[in-house]
Amino acid sequence: MNKDTLEKLHYDELKEMVKAHCVSGLGKELIDKLQPSNNIKQINRMLDETSEGRRLIDASYHMPLKGVFNINPLIDKIEKGGVLEPDELITMDNFLRGCRGVKIFIKDKEGYAPTLSAYGENITELKYIEEEIGVSIKGTMVDSNASKELGKLRRNIENCESKIKEKLEKFIRSSANKEMLQETFVTQRNGRYTVPIKAAFKNQVQGTIVEVSSKGTTVFVEPSSISRFTSELSILKAEESVEEYRILALLTELLHERLKEIKINIEVISEYDMILAKAKYSKEIDGIKPRLNGRGYINIKKGRYPLIEKGVPLNFAIGEDYRSLIITGPNAGGKTIVLKTVGLLTLAVQSGFHIAAEEGSEIAVFDKIFVDIGDNQSVENALSTFSSHVKNLGAILKESNKNTLLLFDEIGSGTEPNEGAALAIAVLEEFYHKGCITVASTHYGEIKNFSQNHPDFENAAMEFKKETLEPLYRLHIGRSGESNALYISKKMGISDEVIKRAQRYINNKDYNYDILKESKKIMASEEEKEVKLYNGYSQGDRVIVLDKNTSGIVYKEADRFNNIVVLVKDEFIEVNCKRVKLEASAVDLYPEDYDFNQLFVKYKDRKLEHDIARGSKKALKKIQKEMKDRKEIN
Repeated sequence: MNKDTLEKLHYDELKEMVKAHCVSGLGKELIDKLQPSNNIKQINRMLDETSEGRRLIDASYHMPLKGVFNINPLIDKIEKGGVLEPDELITMDNFLRGCRGVKIFIKDKEGYAPTLSAYGENITELKYIEEEIGVSIKGTMVDSNASKELGKLRRNIENCESKIKEKLEKFIRSSANKEMLQETFVTQRNGRYTVPIKAAFKNQVQGTIVEVSSKGTTVFVEPSSISRFTSELSILKAEESVEEYRILALLTELLHERLKEIKINIEVISEYDMILAKAKYSKEIDGIKPRLNGRGYINIKKGRYPLIEKGVPLNFAIGEDYRSLIITGPNAGGKTIVLKTVGLLTLAVQSGFHIAAEEGSEIAVFDKIFVDIGDNQSVENALSTFSSHVKNLGAILKESNKNTLLLFDEIGSGTEPNEGAALAIAVLEEFYHKGCITVASTHYGEIKNFSQNHPDFENAAMEFKKETLEPLYRLHIGRSGESNALYISKKMGISDEVIKRAQRYINNKDYNYDILKESKKIMASEEEKEVKLYNGYSQGDRVIVLDKNTSGIVYKEADRFNNIVVLVKDEFIEVNCKRVKLEASAVDLYPEDYDFNQLFVKYKDRKLEHDIARGSKKALKKIQKEMKDRKEIN
């Protein structure tokens, strides 16, 4: 199955939900490796296994899988020639006992689970190995009863240690040694028996210094009086280790001889753990085994999306009267969830999982499932969202066949609407010719119209409450949905006049000249109103700039946006007419032929302008010099 499909439909998240019901790492490992099958017989078998496991659970039977661990690492160690440690042998013993318990449990359950019961016959009981391990290993040690030789060696070790302790206690009790002793007890250091001696007397005691305390005040000495016994003890312990290793190797060899049967046991137990995890998941979601077919027919009755608790059940059908379904409706109305529900339920069934739906539901088995859902923008490849969608569609077109399920979210979006819709229709038609089952969501009216007029296409709409704008997440097949953009805009406060104009644009998709001409008339009329409203300000008027609470003189009269330019404290600022208040008009302040340049242009600048007008060479030289200076600076 396509990796991108599994990722976009959150297949691994579904597997994690099932895996949580596994008892051992064996079942979890199998679920990790699980992939949807396209073999209808295999899928039927997997679903039947889940159904049998569910019947056992419903009848309050619980397979004794606790204590069954993943022993594959130990099997690897044995195959590589390693010898198992005592604790590892105990793990193997527990596994073999668990296998025997499972075989006994499932043996008389043919009435509930005939297939699972038959699997139990493949389990090999290895009771004699269990008994050998049980006798030879106690806790994490090789037991003294594992062999006569080991028992004899350990008795000799005990006797030797007793003699050493007896000698050392006699050394401690001696009054001659009392002054030299730091403490009056026997201690072991580095596996050797010692007595703690004060550092000052270390040369007065015959023996070997084994260790010195961290502060240097105490030395731990092995007196020479016990040297013979310590040498004997070392030899005995070496012989003990050799005998223990021989016993561990013997037990490991017993397991090695039956590795083939043990591996089959692992497979059977792994399958049981996985199947019962599926069954527990089925009970948790109140799941059912749907009917299967290989002709592309899907009929989901009140199916629930696995990754949403208490989601709205979905009624969905495709593949009988129509093979392509176009879903429309408002944003956040649940179109994407419909696509994901259809896709994930199909993947679940093809993996042997029951689905949360009503009896009578039917799922088609597909060779391939492809999706195009979400933002596919690729930063690495510098592709836009639209480009990535098109690239994805191109790849899907090459790989699709008549037994393919296609799920497209907002097909053709991300570009100019007319071109996007045209491309989407052409692509949908090509998939139809290939025989695919296609489910696509869209906002484009052209696609809805195409679907409505095509005999093998069908429309569907997502419903929502118009009064509250609340999505209902219900799919209504056989009805075209609207994006409801105008309705929602009206509810959000857009004026009726704007809504009516938008509706006229929708009804006249070519935006013909008459509509645009009328729009320009409205704009001109509005501008004329605004100019008439604010054209009272003239050059030279003294006004108060309200934001600054400062007087200024109007330099430029109102433009089409009702903004004027005002000189305030030697600075020209642009301000809207609504932000100023007339203090005194120019007519009242200045004579009729007054030169307003005197207000806005400095005396030096006005004199220079006058000199240039009369052809003054001095003025021209000054300008040339300024230009030359600016050039040098740049």
